[in-house]
Amino acid sequence: MMWGNYGMGLWGWGFGALILVGVVILIGVLVRLFSTPRAGAPVPGAVTGETGATPPKQILDERYAKGEMTTEEYQERLTGLGL
Repeated sequence: MMWGNYGMGLWGWGFGALILVGVVILIGVLVRLFSTPRAGAPVPGAVTGETGATPPKQILDERYAKGEMTTEEYQERLTGLGL
């Protein structure tokens, strides 16, 4: 009695696996594309500047305003920064 080849053979399983891998990769690419900020879009919480980092003078100003350093220390560190 001939059973025929009515089930999924090796080619069918291989093609199905390739489709599944392709869909997973596509979803990963889409998630990464839509979750990363655009170049030029502001980063939440970042202080504006060329690198997005807080400038050293602003840090010194904040520490001086909070009373974490004396006037002499503040002026010495400004001089050290070349400001």
